[in-house]
Amino acid sequence: MGPLLQVEHLSISFTQYDRGTRQRSLPVIRDLSFAIRPGQVVAVVGSSGSGKSLLAHGILGILPYNSHVKGSIRYQGAPLTQQRAEALRGREIALVPQGVTYLDPLMEVGPQIRKGRRDSAARAQSRAVLKRYGLGEETESRYPFELSGGMTRRVLIATAVAETPELIIADEPTPGLDARAAGRILGHFRELAEEGAGVLLITHDLELALTIAHRVLVLYAGETVEEADAADFPAGRLRHPYTSALWNALPANGFTPIPGTQPYPGEISDGCQFAPRCARCRETCRTGGPVPYVSCRGGMVRCRFPKGGESL
Repeated sequence: MGPLLQVEHLSISFTQYDRGTRQRSLPVIRDLSFAIRPGQVVAVVGSSGSGKSLLAHGILGILPYNSHVKGSIRYQGAPLTQQRAEALRGREIALVPQGVTYLDPLMEVGPQIRKGRRDSAARAQSRAVLKRYGLGEETESRYPFELSGGMTRRVLIATAVAETPELIIADEPTPGLDARAAGRILGHFRELAEEGAGVLLITHDLELALTIAHRVLVLYAGETVEEADAADFPAGRLRHPYTSALWNALPANGFTPIPGTQPYPGEISDGCQFAPRCARCRETCRTGGPVPYVSCRGGMVRCRFPKGGESL
């Protein structure tokens, strides 16, 4: 079976004004490639500012007017143009946003799930999807401000999946929730994948992502630095030093930090973006130009000296 979503060499930049009327281009995502198959959960992880949410907005076609997109996005084998994305949003392609402000505070939950439909079939579908996520029929007549944080998250999922989408994009769906509640929320996405949907999970929480993901895509400064099976993390089969640093920074693995910070989009260099923080950095990492994204031990890596691979 072919990919449900295929992203190839995607780059997103923004035009900004610098010093009066002088314009500059600010690259935020560069040369990003990955695929999602039906029944698969792909997690995109990285720190704030790495471009994760912009990836979701680029797929959905909801980037701001000053954005510029290069590369290819294909859905079910055909180009996902702006017009096609608009037709599929909320139907075949659903977004579970990170902000609860996506719910209308002046509208009851039921009409928001039904998207304005009032027929009996729509009401039955609304109640069924609420029940699936542990919410009673009374939730339909409540306003968002009457719900707890966990209930609101489940309503957002219910609203997104009411139309039985093929592709679900979950953008930081668990902020503010404790680990137990977040685990339950993510468990719902794994269930949707087991029913045949493709799920793109965007999160900064690697530990939670590994509980449901099949594949993990690691972003750093707008670039994909590694793609790996979820099983590669506990097995020690990681390739890129930044991915290893994320794994070692988890509390269960020693909570070991690394010095330095991720560069801002305006500070992008020609070489490896992780070089200033990398203990294995060599001169060619800084001066050798853009680092290619290549296959390595069953995954992908953007590193001149990957762990367990040949130097590039």
